[in-house]
Order: sequence, then C-alpha cells, then structure tokens
Amino acid sequence: MVASRSYNSAGRAAVLPIHFQLLQIPYHQADFILFMHNNHYFLRLLAPALSQLLAGFQVATCFSQEKDELVIGLTNGGAELWLKAQLAAAFPVLALPETFHRARANSVDLLPGLLGKIVADASVFPHDRVLRLHFTDGATLLFKLYGPRPNAVFRPAPDAPAELFHQRYTADADLAPAAEPLPDPTNPLRAYPALGDVPPRYLRAHGYEAATEATRLRMVAETVQLLENPPQLYLTAVEGKTRLTLLPVGETEQTLPPDAVAALRLFVPLTLGRRAYETELRQVRQALEKRTEEATISASHARTRLYALEHMAGYRQTADLIMANLSQIPAGAAQVEVVDFYQDNQPRTIKLKATETPQRTAQNLYRKAKNQKIETEQLQERIERRETEAFWCLERLEELAAIAELRQLRAWRKTHDLQPETKAKEAAELPFKVFTDSGYTILVGRNAQNNDLLTQRYAHKDDLWLHAKDVTGSHVVVKHKAGQPVPEPVVERAAQLAAWYSRRKNDSLCPVTVTPKKFVRKRKGAVAGQVVVERERVVLVVPANPFERAS
Repeated sequence: MVASRSYNSAGRAAVLPIHFQLLQIPYHQADFILFMHNNHYFLRLLAPALSQLLAGFQVATCFSQEKDELVIGLTNGGAELWLKAQLAAAFPVLALPETFHRARANSVDLLPGLLGKIVADASVFPHDRVLRLHFTDGATLLFKLYGPRPNAVFRPAPDAPAELFHQRYTADADLAPAAEPLPDPTNPLRAYPALGDVPPRYLRAHGYEAATEATRLRMVAETVQLLENPPQLYLTAVEGKTRLTLLPVGETEQTLPPDAVAALRLFVPLTLGRRAYETELRQVRQALEKRTEEATISASHARTRLYALEHMAGYRQTADLIMANLSQIPAGAAQVEVVDFYQDNQPRTIKLKATETPQRTAQNLYRKAKNQKIETEQLQERIERRETEAFWCLERLEELAAIAELRQLRAWRKTHDLQPETKAKEAAELPFKVFTDSGYTILVGRNAQNNDLLTQRYAHKDDLWLHAKDVTGSHVVVKHKAGQPVPEPVVERAAQLAAWYSRRKNDSLCPVTVTPKKFVRKRKGAVAGQVVVERERVVLVVPANPFERAS
C-alpha cells in the first residue's frame, strides 16, 4: 500500500492510508480507522452529556477484572453510575452500563487516589481523541482513545505526577492538547486534523474529488457544521463493521437522536456481541474444517494400508504353502520354490530363515496372520469411524451457515458438544502431552520423571491408566467423568497413544495394559516411572497417534 508519513500530537510517526493521500487529508491520527465512537467530534458531543450526567457524583470504586479494562463506580448517595473504559488496542471504547456487578474473584483495585473524588465536569482536547474528567479538587482523569495505544491517565493534582493505566506508554504522562492547526488555502481539510475516516467517505460520496476549490471549501464547512451539531447519529455498516457515526455513510442500520450516552449504551453491547459472534463463528468453522480434513486424511491412510494388506500374499497362505511342502525343504535352506495353489499353481519363491525350522517359520506366520486379521478389522473400523466423523462435520458446517446470532450459535454449540474445551486448555498448561477425544482429556507422560509426576500427582484414582505391556514407554491417563465409563473408542485411541509412545512403536500390533489408576502403585525405592499394576485388562492395538494428520 502506498503510504506517506506524518506525525500525531504526541510526535509519533503515523502512516497515512492511500485514500487520505488522494484527498490530501492531514491524517495525524491514522490509527483511528473504524472507531468513530472515539472521534473528536463524537467526544465533543459526549463531554457535555457526561458533565450533566456525572456532575456531583463521587467515585466509590475503581477496579479491573479483565485485561485492558478500567471500571469506575460513582454515587451521589442515592443513585449509582458506572463508567467502563475498555483500553485494548483492537477496540478501545468508553461504555456507560446502567448496572455492573463486580466479580468476587479475579478483580484488582486500581488508582486508589481516585476514590472519593467528586466529578465537576467533562471536556475534550481540541482536535484530538482525549476525553478529560475534571474533579472539584483539581484532579483530572484522561481517557486517551487512540486505536493502537489507548490509555487512562490520572493526575491527583495539577502539579502531581501522573498515574498511567498502561504504564508502558510512558509519554502519556505528559499528554497535553496539541497546537491549533494552521490553515491551508490549498486544502480546506487541513484546518480539521481530527476528522478521521468517516468525513472523507462522506465527502467522496457527495462529489468532493471532482468539485472546484470554492465548492470544496463550502462542502468541508458544511460537513464540519454537521459534525459539531449533528441532527442525528447513525448505526451503520462500513466494510462489514458496525460503526457509530455522525454522518450517514455505508449502509445505515438505524438512525438515532443525537444523545451520545444513549447511543453508546446501544452501540457498545451490540458491537461487542457481534464481534464475539464473528470470533466464535470463525473459531467453530476453523475447528470443524480442521476435523474434517484430519478425519478424511486418516480414513485415506487407513484405506491405503487396508488395500496393501488385502493385496499382498497373506501370512496364512505363505504358512500353508510351507506346511504343504515340508518334505521338499532341506534343513538350513534360506529359500524354497513351491507351486502356489492360491495363485493358479504359479511358481513362487518363499524366503526362509536358515537358523530356524520350516515348522517354526510357519508357526510365526500363523501368529502374524492372526494379528493381521485384527489389524484389518481395526482399519475397517477406523475408516468407517473417520468417514462418519468427516460427514458429520460437513453437515455441521452447512448448519453453521444459517446461524446469525450469538445466542443461537452458543445454543447450537452446546447441542453438538462443540463448546470451547476449557478443561483441555487448562490441561495444555500441564507438563504433559495433551489430547482431547469426544470430550475426554488424555495426558501422556514425556519421560520417566514426567511419568511419575503424571501417575503419582495428577492422576485421580478413577482415571483410566494405560501403558504398553512389558516394555518401556509413556504413562497415559484418560481423565474420568463422574458416573460415565470411558467409551471403548476413546480407550482404543488412548491405547494407540500408549503403544506409539513406547518401545513397541514400530510393531504391527502392541498389547496395552488398561486399568483404573487406583490399581497402580509405586514401590518404595523404585526407579522413576516404575510401577506395579495389581489388576489389568489387555487390549491389542496398532501403534499410532490418531490425533495427528498422518494418523
């Protein structure tokens, strides 16, 4: 994007968007785009309304219970008022909730010197996005509403050091009104550096770019007059974003009277709800698309493996041929050529081990044939399960396209068990590998010491405990749900993890011990990771990590 460089009132460099260059607009606050509720002209409308609303009210509490949030509670002895400043770069805004309930936990008191101060009035910095509350004893509280670096600045007395909400913006301690802009006869907009991005859109829509110099001067004067005395406010949609504006731009959703307080009380919860809806909708869609892709890839890999098993000479057929030709196989032979009656009596060479008898080789092949049958059954089950999951996700994605409200979206997520995995997020902070399956959390130890930590400290007695049988490997724990036995498909996938993170990782099949944690104990003096299992059942699985793309 083509850009030029200017400076804001604090002396910081700012990049000018191209449409401001085309209009030759002195955009000294380029980070303002999409925030006209913080525009200087809206704050000019808000300041007298706040003066009337807050005058005589005393600060009773000042705290924060969320990141980038400053909440101030005021009272006049008979009524209470609330001022909530959200000072996050993504969406700085002043809100005036009619009621507010402080949480019992996770809140911290702030600005103790502000308590007891009585509001005198409110004002706004000229040509800037700074709202100032004045108190009767000379203290001030500034709300700097710049898009990427908002802040609150409290000064208990005119000559006292400033206290900053965001202490990293140290220059805000000296925040002061900027100098008056100099007039520019070649560009009337330069006299109004705080216009923001909405007035240029409005002027462009009314033919500003093609107008004569005299007409431009008149158009700018009329637009500024509308901004200083707006007959109406507008809830509009501009480039897909909900805006509170003083001029009709974009698609107007609702026309409001010029009451700044009432407009904020309508706009803020509406916009926060829409932003939450868009965020959650995006998260659910991405999660479903990821699950669809992973399930499809997993089914494809399982189908490829199944095809290979079905089209290779089976272990049982090879064993049968060896047993049928025992009399022709000399002792110590490394191979034998036989007639394959399974393949139209075609000749076939079978490799043998010179160090073992043909009977022993055939016996091993029969055992592998049994395991191959189990693997084939498991592959078929995985293909069916993963394809069913992929189709289920695609159906949910189709339903998602018809959901247009946050409340409806959250109810839908609850119905389909697609709520945020808060427990999994907490578990992700633990020092173990963490997987989730059908709402169950699976923890996998990383090494011997980590296995001890998992089994001895983090596992509940009713959790399910798994380990590859008779070899070293990770301890695996499936966190239990009260009154609900762990479903067998979840047990199988946890067992696959136990096999995958063990010395049997490369075996075709692996036996895995499964038991409630209460039957696992550690002997005194045993080495790290070594335990005794008092009661168990064994499942046979293909070693794999079913939660990876390549599963």
